[in-house]
Amino acid sequence: MGKHRLEQPSVGRKTAKSAVLAGSIAIGGSLAFAAAPAHATPVTVPNVGTFDVPGLPQNLVPKAPQAPSLDIGSPQQVRAKKALRYAESKIGSPYVYGAAGPNAFDCSGLTSWAYKQAGKIIPRDSYGQLGGGTPVASLAQARPGDILIFNGGGHAGIYAGDGIFVHSSTEGVPVKRDKVKAWDLTGIRRY
Repeated sequence: MGKHRLEQPSVGRKTAKSAVLAGSIAIGGSLAFAAAPAHATPVTVPNVGTFDVPGLPQNLVPKAPQAPSLDIGSPQQVRAKKALRYAESKIGSPYVYGAAGPNAFDCSGLTSWAYKQAGKIIPRDSYGQLGGGTPVASLAQARPGDILIFNGGGHAGIYAGDGIFVHSSTEGVPVKRDKVKAWDLTGIRRY
């Protein structure tokens, strides 16, 4: 808590001739300085507020620490990564034409099921998935969780990153990871 000493001149006006503020700033350290009736410097105390402190030179104001970047992404990126994790959780599940989980899948059944688990409804078939979402220009710009469409629109998978995707390809082949370059990529959509 700060201490203030006021002197009253004989004319009756209250004028602060000097004041010393000694206090603790939430980010550590103590300050002591003389206040002047000149301009005030804003001081921000994290989780408390910003205060104008008269007479404080700007070079004495401690820099607020920066919070570490968690780089978790936008809600859309978080949802896409969740969808990818759901698809990866089904690696080894059987391919069944027309199936949309939870125990067997066709290609678009896997992608739509994974997104539904992540909280987003997307078109059920690969052609609808190609027509929806936001187009991504190239594989270099694709992010994990983006929907990859192959073979003119007839096949879908979920991008895992580093040129790999997760998909349910055909009868007798379970859900698996595969290389994008081994397939004829038609389009990429971000949901």
